[in-house]
Amino acid sequence: MPRITAVETHDVRFPTSAELAGSDAMHPDGDYSAAYLTLRTDHPDGHSGAGFTFTIGRGNDICVAAIEAMGATLVGLDLDEAFADMGAFARRFTHDSQFRWLGPEKGVVHLAAGALINAMWDLYARVEGKPLWKLLADLSPEQIVSLVDWRYLTDALTPDEALDMLRAKASGRAEREADLRATGFPAYTTSPGWLGYDDEKMIALATEAVAAGFTMIKLKVGGRIEDDIRRFALAREKLGDGIRLASDANQKWDVNEAIDWMTRLKPYDPYWIEEPTAPDDILGHAAIRKAVAPIKVATGEHAHNRILFKQLLQAGSLDVLQIDAARVAGVNENIAILLLAAKFGVPVCPHAGGVGLCELVQHLSMFDYIAVSGSKSDRAIESVPHLHEHFTDPISYGPSYTAPTAPGFSARMYPESLRDYAYPDGAIWQS
Repeated sequence: MPRITAVETHDVRFPTSAELAGSDAMHPDGDYSAAYLTLRTDHPDGHSGAGFTFTIGRGNDICVAAIEAMGATLVGLDLDEAFADMGAFARRFTHDSQFRWLGPEKGVVHLAAGALINAMWDLYARVEGKPLWKLLADLSPEQIVSLVDWRYLTDALTPDEALDMLRAKASGRAEREADLRATGFPAYTTSPGWLGYDDEKMIALATEAVAAGFTMIKLKVGGRIEDDIRRFALAREKLGDGIRLASDANQKWDVNEAIDWMTRLKPYDPYWIEEPTAPDDILGHAAIRKAVAPIKVATGEHAHNRILFKQLLQAGSLDVLQIDAARVAGVNENIAILLLAAKFGVPVCPHAGGVGLCELVQHLSMFDYIAVSGSKSDRAIESVPHLHEHFTDPISYGPSYTAPTAPGFSARMYPESLRDYAYPDGAIWQS
């Protein structure tokens, strides 16, 4: 029987701070990075699995160390046993009594768990010869429900309720899959909006994005209010009223500051304000949402687990829910969050960008469309043009995501990229 033989790790960092790509009010000089792993096996067809978690530089080595510590428990694991119960496989990390003490279910150990769980899903999809979105969409409602860790969720959503939701959407799966293959999934772009870009670069990139077909652009905010007013006014003047302009404060403000700031930006019709305050502040988000309406509140990229998402939804704290493929405990926990969002009728617009996050999260949105929410309405995946060339199955940057056809989770990086961008000894960092 095929087994896992080794877990290889890599500390991969890209010097994006040099051009201020990714710059925002709280993270002005990030170097986009991946704590990357490969699950080696003795499968007769030579299959392996790739996974990673995303950071912005310092601390990436800590994530690598956590992946190594947790991944050591997988050596010798029977693949058939793991694939037969992927819910139990995920819980071997999130329920581990000793690793769990370091969270529980949050922080570096949760990031590492997500990277390992995602790598196993990549391996499973490769063995099955399917892209991950298709592997998930082909599961029965009962199989999907079995993937979720229901502990702490049943006051908001029970397994039986989830089964009813999934069964109600089952009859339209084939039609939605055909639509997905034909038209893809909507995207919006953040590329013009990095806070370190000057007005000229912002407008040039935004104009190019609109010409390419994007109908929503996100601008970073939270530096100086005068700068944000100028940038929003200029973008609205140049792009017109038909383009949605979202804003993203990256957790910069206190609650009252967020309300005051967004009140001053209201004349320029921001579509949403993303992460206006601390990601754990459930009641703060609710107060901001009430005060700044009709501007929507979007959050979730730094929400650390399904329980926090549950409470954000229960408290009416958000209008748009933003999952991250590598922040929580991988595919399984994101499926739980997608089910919660569907229960509360809140659209999901995933966080992406970074290193490979676009490649990963597209699969989750496509699965959500086919099997869970059944809708593309007011849903779009964040998209940026950076760093896709390092992946063997990259997205094509544009106003829609094309459904992947290659087997796996689109997580695999080229060996040359792992070598040249290895920190601190890779050729790029040595030069």
